[in-house]
Amino acid sequence: MPRPRSESARQAVLAAMRSAVVGEGYEALTIEGLAAEAGVSKQTIYRWWPTKAAILGEALVEGALPQAIPDPPTAEQPAADQPAPDLATELVNWLTGSAQQLGRAEGLGVARALIAVTASDPEVGAALNERLAAPVREWVQQRVELATARGEVREGVDAILLADHLIAFTAYAALTGAPQTESRIRATVTLLLTGIT
Repeated sequence: MPRPRSESARQAVLAAMRSAVVGEGYEALTIEGLAAEAGVSKQTIYRWWPTKAAILGEALVEGALPQAIPDPPTAEQPAADQPAPDLATELVNWLTGSAQQLGRAEGLGVARALIAVTASDPEVGAALNERLAAPVREWVQQRVELATARGEVREGVDAILLADHLIAFTAYAALTGAPQTESRIRATVTLLLTGIT
């Protein structure tokens, strides 16, 4: 019968993962290093997780790591007496929030860890990216539908493709580490919307 997990040891490993991702980065971390940082044996880690990608996944799911990108605003319909939100403004605001998140060491470290794990363990990486991207895709789809109903966006726009472009913009920013200025963000949104307005 497998030995049950020690919750304190598990939390120590997740904390070690957070420290490593923010510090030396996901690609540089090793199971040996995580074990030493957490104060557990390497065998303990391998008993609970098959790979470091699995540890990263659990840490992200449980909120032990900061998000790589911010959650989108609540996608609710505006009240009848309230002006409808402007799609371009909302996209600019979300990308600005993403840029601020990537401007912090923890946010940048997690984003780069997701890129690395996608390359090294495509199955885990795809599952993690889907989990993080799904709320953004849903929000963009609802906002595009609202803009279409107002006559601001043509019928038949692929909102998921638009969302994926926004996510790709943040992923590239994380990969390069280049700061995303307000003018660059606005120019990107304008360029993306030019073909659908």
